[in-house]
Amino acid sequence: MKKRVALVLGSGGARGYAHIGVIEEIERRGYDIACIAGCSMGAVVGGIYAAGKLDEYRNWIESLDYLDVLRLVDVSFRLGAIRGEKVFGQIRKIVGEINIEDLRIPYTAVATDLTNQQEIWFQEGCLHQAMRASAAIPSLFTPVMQGNRMLVDGGILNPLPIVPVVSSHCDLIIAVNLNSTNQRHYQLPVIQRPAAFKTRFDSLMSSVGSKLPFRRKQAEKLLLLEKEALIAEAAEINPWIESAEPEAQQPAAAPERDGAPKSATGSFIIDNVGPASLLDLINQSFEVMQTSLAQYKIAGYPPDILINVPKRVCRFFEFYKAPELIALGREIARDTLDRYENERDS
Repeated sequence: MKKRVALVLGSGGARGYAHIGVIEEIERRGYDIACIAGCSMGAVVGGIYAAGKLDEYRNWIESLDYLDVLRLVDVSFRLGAIRGEKVFGQIRKIVGEINIEDLRIPYTAVATDLTNQQEIWFQEGCLHQAMRASAAIPSLFTPVMQGNRMLVDGGILNPLPIVPVVSSHCDLIIAVNLNSTNQRHYQLPVIQRPAAFKTRFDSLMSSVGSKLPFRRKQAEKLLLLEKEALIAEAAEINPWIESAEPEAQQPAAAPERDGAPKSATGSFIIDNVGPASLLDLINQSFEVMQTSLAQYKIAGYPPDILINVPKRVCRFFEFYKAPELIALGREIARDTLDRYENERDS
């Protein structure tokens, strides 16, 4: 008989793509996901899964290159860098119009009500609005207004919402924490990408962050010009799509000297010691808070299985790394479930 799983999917920006790999590994082993609670990207992935559309969503996000992601950036300077209408409009097309109570399994999306300073659970009503509110990452996506309430990312108060599934009467609670500070041996798989696009995309995101609080009109014009230039550049160098190199191999582990890792060329690798922009500063601060809160949630309601995804593997808004993050989620889930099953059977 299949074990019934209550699945908790945590908050963590782009690292939320790892949830897809975790779900695939759980299902591959024959577990039955009987209910889901999610926050931010966890709410998005969980809601899409509960609606039975995860394969379609995965196909879409894995098809996105840097330019595709850039085209989804609808710049805003009102309470967020991105309006999110393009991104969530595409998600609405994939999922369709559906209410939470009509999903095939029980589902909870957690958001934060800034007006009343409290945690909000969406367990009925419009699935799309619940996912959008739960994933309204402060500084990145604009908030959702619901009556007199301003709703933002649930990770502000509860980045790992275990409590909603405690009474589910499932055999196991599996929680996926995207803000782990250990697991240093895990690395993203290397997938070859055009360096020019990556550089320009990172530059655009830094520009959004650095110009967010002032000179809004000038910044908006600059960003639109940059976007148009990148689109024109893509049209000129489009042949790279057909002539891309095969997937690069994962480099060997770098040797260490006096605790400092070295690259294959012998030069020392220095980790980023600070944010590169205002957007980076806000998101790094948000992640520090989430990491601490997640530990409290885990201590208060320990799950049967905790799958830890290290937060250092990518920055909060690197949404163009879906293939790598899905693969990493599958790898970590496989190792974690192997340990659990070996201990259970011994």
